[in-house]
Amino acid sequence: MPKSEPKLWTRDFVLIILINFLVFMNHLMILSTFPFYVEHLGGSEAMAGLAAALFSIVAVLCRPFIGWMLDCGKRKSILLVGLAGMALMPVGYLVFSVLYLAFISRLLHGASLAFSNTSTATVATDVIPQPRFAEGMGMFGLATALATACAPALGLALMDRLGFAALFLTATGCALLSLLFLALLKTPPVRVERKPLQFNGLLDKDALPASATALVFMLTYGALENFTAKFAAEQGLPSGGLFFTIMAVVLLLTRLSAGKVTDRHGESVFAYTCNLAMLAAFLLMGLVPNVYTYLLSAVLAGYGFGGLEPALQSMAVAIAPPERRGSANSTFLCAYDVGIGVGGGIAGTLISSFGYGRMFVLMSIFNLLAILIYALFGRTHPSSFTYRKKHGLL
Repeated sequence: MPKSEPKLWTRDFVLIILINFLVFMNHLMILSTFPFYVEHLGGSEAMAGLAAALFSIVAVLCRPFIGWMLDCGKRKSILLVGLAGMALMPVGYLVFSVLYLAFISRLLHGASLAFSNTSTATVATDVIPQPRFAEGMGMFGLATALATACAPALGLALMDRLGFAALFLTATGCALLSLLFLALLKTPPVRVERKPLQFNGLLDKDALPASATALVFMLTYGALENFTAKFAAEQGLPSGGLFFTIMAVVLLLTRLSAGKVTDRHGESVFAYTCNLAMLAAFLLMGLVPNVYTYLLSAVLAGYGFGGLEPALQSMAVAIAPPERRGSANSTFLCAYDVGIGVGGGIAGTLISSFGYGRMFVLMSIFNLLAILIYALFGRTHPSSFTYRKKHGLL
């Protein structure tokens, strides 16, 4: 590393990555298994899709206000609230083992996730040096990649072998460990003035092009996360745990270089190729479902999500000043939540009406729409790394 480059791997950067990893372990272990829990309580795929949508809707409603609080400088206290909620809510699923009460716990879990990962992303943007920003966000995103590799497989294994109690208590354990790391974390001082709450300032307009592209892309990812394991079980394919493990290995390998590529060349290569990869994955599972296309789809989906999500998140927050980073992260993560939640809801309805095959084919259309949105609004916006490279602003 050239001497002129600032240090990226600081103690606090490592701690916030570990906290983010545990947050997503808690979240994804339950996300991939919750349709089974809904079925266990007497619900249908459509109800499982509704649970996914409600989870994300609550997160979306909370995030703009969380962003405002973060922009007032309350980084660590907001993170504490989120982690405490993520520790408590899995226990709520056990205590309130009736469908409508489990839904209420799910809503509170969505709010807890909003507090947690909006805060971790904002703290990460505080500690990453600007010349290595996309690279740093890519490394921060490795926590999500590793959780994606471990959490669904671990969650499904715990559910199958030990039952839902072991699954939910393990998720709680992840959140408790993250609270320990939080106690060791020293967030950098952010000197911002306390701002009055203004509704027209809750979303960051410079983050909208990246966020709109991400929202539409995440509609397909929401279908994948919520229903791949059940699709595999019904089709007699290898377990959903294997799918997510393969996907996450590719995701991890992609993110090792995605940030550096974005810093040097812009995000456009990922905006196009990652959407096309996810489109191909969905068409393979929808039109020719067999063991080989199923495993190939895992590889394609791993590249698709692994490259696009960190590139767009870096774009969303890259030009935000410290006093707007909370709102910029909130804006992007709102889009992320809407995509996953609404995507899961749409997918559940399509499965109930047409079956899994047509669901995958119809959902793939959103990848073409995401490419169109980026081409029209994203690549020419000043937040775009590609735009700033072209105009000599980087």
